[in-house]
Parts: sequence; structure tokens; C-alpha cells
Amino acid sequence: MMRLREMNPSDLDGVMRIEKGVHAHPWTRGNFTDALNSDSICKVYEDGEQMLGYVVLMPAVDEMQLLNISIASEHQRKGLGCKLLGKVMEIARGMNMRRMLLEVRSSNAVALGLYCETGFSQIGLRRGYYLADNGREDAIVMECVL
Repeated sequence: MMRLREMNPSDLDGVMRIEKGVHAHPWTRGNFTDALNSDSICKVYEDGEQMLGYVVLMPAVDEMQLLNISIASEHQRKGLGCKLLGKVMEIARGMNMRRMLLEVRSSNAVALGLYCETGFSQIGLRRGYYLADNGREDAIVMECVL
């Protein structure tokens, strides 16, 4: 049975395995540790004892910033990202957030498709926001009104 639970430091080996497996420029272990030690909301998505993915959110007044959402590569293309994003939006609504914001690499067509399908729309562009293999890459800023 799939569930979303609080992430804890003992999850970081599994989180880092997924992170390195799905991102060309992954977050560091320190990034996740900082998130766990801050006001961020860090959750693990699992099926029994198997980690399927995770999410890191940062609430700010009446907005929720989606900082990182990932599904393990071997579990992608099964609708799990959409389910996880739906659960994340429920969390934000339950906290009376007005909208959810995120940045996504302009080259990440799969993520852009997922976000558009779940109600996000582009509201801006951050030029050269992400480190890329050939320099920098733009970030598309998206929002979903909750």
C-alpha cells in the first residue's frame, strides 16, 4: 500500500540513490539535511518498505514552494508522479495555501507535461537558473492556484 510519510535522516541513503539516478545535477546530501533541519516539509513516498520517491516543500505565508519531487527511475511512467503531486497539493490545501510555485528545467519535457496536466501554468522564466552540462539552463516558473 502506497503511503506518504515524514522523511528522516535514516532515509537519506535511499533518497540520494533516487536523486542521483534521476537528476543530471542532483541535490547533495547536505541539501536534504538542510531541508530536514529547516521549516521545509520533507516526505517519502513508499510502497511497503520500498521507497518510490520523495518530495521537499517550503511553505511561505500563503504559498507552497515545491523544491524537489522525484520518483525512482524504475518506477517512472506508471502514474506515481501524478499521484504524489496530488498528495502534495492536498497537503498545501490543508495548510490553507493559496497557490503552489515551482521551477523546472526548460528541457524537462516530461515534468512540464506532468505539471501542465495537474493544473500548473507558466508565469515566468529565470534565465540561466540551473547548472547544465554546457553552462546554464533556463528555469520555467510555474504556479497552480489551489
